[in-house]
Amino acid sequence: MNTADLKRKLVAEYLGSMILVMAAVSSTILFNAVFQADKGMSVIANALAVAFVLCALIMMFTPISGAHFNPVVTLSMRLDGKMSTREALSYIVVQIAGGLTGTALSSLMFLNDVGRIFSVSNIPQNEYAYFGEIFGTFILLLAILTFMKAQSPLLPLVVGLLVGGQILATSSTMFGNPQVTIARMFTNSAAGIMPKDGLIFIVMQIIGAVLAYLVYRYLLSGPKEDR
Repeated sequence: MNTADLKRKLVAEYLGSMILVMAAVSSTILFNAVFQADKGMSVIANALAVAFVLCALIMMFTPISGAHFNPVVTLSMRLDGKMSTREALSYIVVQIAGGLTGTALSSLMFLNDVGRIFSVSNIPQNEYAYFGEIFGTFILLLAILTFMKAQSPLLPLVVGLLVGGQILATSSTMFGNPQVTIARMFTNSAAGIMPKDGLIFIVMQIIGAVLAYLVYRYLLSGPKEDR
């Protein structure tokens, strides 16, 4: 791959990661801090915002970068031989940078309500949420890998609906993404997560992603006529 192609892909990954985090953080601030909605309504609003925006982002950026926006998706693509180590590391760096930019822009939009552009979160998570991150990331990665293998045009819709649904159906409200987790460590809004818990979430996400990849490879290991 030439340098110009890689740069275009990295810009797409940066923008997609930024907008995804903005959807997650801004929707929570809007409903929790501005509208004074209860926690349940804020979670529903967050699920809808992330589902809609993620579906659109995947449609927009898949032809350019593959629309990962998630280091564990990039990790799975590297394990599957679809990209080089250099390309994968570059993706992860810009995904994290994009996510942090998304947090900053969300805070800037609601500065009167959050007070600071960056603030280390003090919102804790319990141990049951850790398991939720394994399961949420597992089903997300397994869906992405299998739909990519089938070259299904429904992948953007399925991933958007799956993420939105899992936000409502997991104990962790489905972070499922290390760059989103890092970005949410730096907001004092209800969307935040304490760095200690965030780091554990990232470990759980990696475990979930590796398990998904192993199951995916197993499902593809049968005779060719069975595939």
